[in-house]
Amino acid sequence: MVYTKKSSALFIIGVIMLAIWYLADSGIMAPYIEHLAAGKKYKYLSELTTIPLYFGVIAALIGLWQWLGSHTEGHWDYYSSTIAGGMFILLIAMLVRWFIAPEVAVASMAMGKVGDTGKYIHKLLGLNYVVMGIVTGIIIVNLFKVPEWAQNGVRLSRLGLKTGVILLGTLYSAAELKNLGGLSIVMIGFFVLGSVGMVLWMGSRRNIPNSMGGVLSAGMGVCGVSATVAASPVVQAKSVEIAYTIGTILLWGVGCMFIFPIIGQSLDMSYVQFGAWAGTGILNSAQVAGAALAYQPDGIETLKVAEIFNITRVLVLPIIVLWLAMWYVKREEHATKVNVGHVIFAKFPVFVLGFILLFALSTTGIFAPANHYKGKYFGNSAESGFKEKNLLKDEQIASLTAEAGKVTIAARKDALGRLLENRKIMSIEDDTAIRGLINAKVLSKDNNKILKKAHKSVRHTAKKIKAFRKWITWLFAFGLVGLGMQITVGSMKQAGGQPAVIGGVVGLTKAVLSLAVVLMLVRETI
Repeated sequence: MVYTKKSSALFIIGVIMLAIWYLADSGIMAPYIEHLAAGKKYKYLSELTTIPLYFGVIAALIGLWQWLGSHTEGHWDYYSSTIAGGMFILLIAMLVRWFIAPEVAVASMAMGKVGDTGKYIHKLLGLNYVVMGIVTGIIIVNLFKVPEWAQNGVRLSRLGLKTGVILLGTLYSAAELKNLGGLSIVMIGFFVLGSVGMVLWMGSRRNIPNSMGGVLSAGMGVCGVSATVAASPVVQAKSVEIAYTIGTILLWGVGCMFIFPIIGQSLDMSYVQFGAWAGTGILNSAQVAGAALAYQPDGIETLKVAEIFNITRVLVLPIIVLWLAMWYVKREEHATKVNVGHVIFAKFPVFVLGFILLFALSTTGIFAPANHYKGKYFGNSAESGFKEKNLLKDEQIASLTAEAGKVTIAARKDALGRLLENRKIMSIEDDTAIRGLINAKVLSKDNNKILKKAHKSVRHTAKKIKAFRKWITWLFAFGLVGLGMQITVGSMKQAGGQPAVIGGVVGLTKAVLSLAVVLMLVRETI
């Protein structure tokens, strides 16, 4: 059987990519890019003038061969048949990331902020390029149909997700554990393991497929979409099951972003208490940050605590995946006696092992200093990345000094004093205090800009981590658009409402119980 189809599609895709590059690089597209930027700097310009050129040339050349050349059965024939579908997905990801999502953001900002939230509707609903990429894929497969020449490539899209999960390991290090007290580790361990166990138990009682129960338990128990993606191959989850889990997580998380701050204010919770609750009870990282900032918009103390709890859940992910692998093997092969250790060794997905390996390497400091947080590290010396040109200038010192009297909180006042004396931020603690001062908006806009620049001068992102982040972004965009193309309305209907019911019960239980524990045990310090 010959897999590579004689078609002009790949060549046309390459030409479209090259056209995008030419229009952006030549400046013809400049007015439209300015419109999408909405008064700010358009952050995708460097991508627009490079990525479509590289992939456009590849697609056009291979597409010309696929269209006009002769093809025979073989390994190369099979692998080359995936290129057209892969480039099709990539083109859609490009259009969504560079044009469609920014256009939605422009329209959203034109409508103004929603009520007293201080946020635009696209931010509140999470209408980013990832979510919209999945939706675009779903629309294509349900309203049009994936063309035959693209089908093999669409099936390949999961490889993008797996590779992205591997690279996620580079963004974390075990150094964060030193910032955690025993209570936070116990809380996260109890609620993660408890949530996973509760989903699996409810799933068995309500007779949902083991694959559905497994992937839903990871998403609801650990860290939302990332855990869902990481666990799906282990339990052999179908595309519709992944989609249903992601939908449950997003719906639950959006509700939590609004409800958690209201409850926190009514209970007069401290910043530490609310941060601990949000970091434990809310699933998705972005939703955790949103709730924390909604509770304390003039500082970052709540956000710091919430993110410490949130990162701990991510560190638990490999353990949960291993548990689910063992659980799934036992459930699916219960009729025969199985050597679980042997089966786990044979079936455990390579990409999860890759995640664990890169996480371990990241902890050693091979990608960034060992004490980094998501690749960012503090450094105020030349050896650690600080540049002398970033020292505050005399006029900046004078401007900040003129308004220094407005700062009343002791820690922020002292940090500002040391900044003025040394012309740079001197410690991690001072950096935290300065960021709190920025968020409080006590000083003028111009002086806040000076403080932001001082912060950025001592907070660096390792070059390797920057590269990994770019790859991760595109791998997930690619994989999730392809995932959307594998989700049909018919399959969604077949899934029923059981996952949503289970997710809702488990999410509510975790939110209520974690609130009770926080109110009883967490005070101003952890």
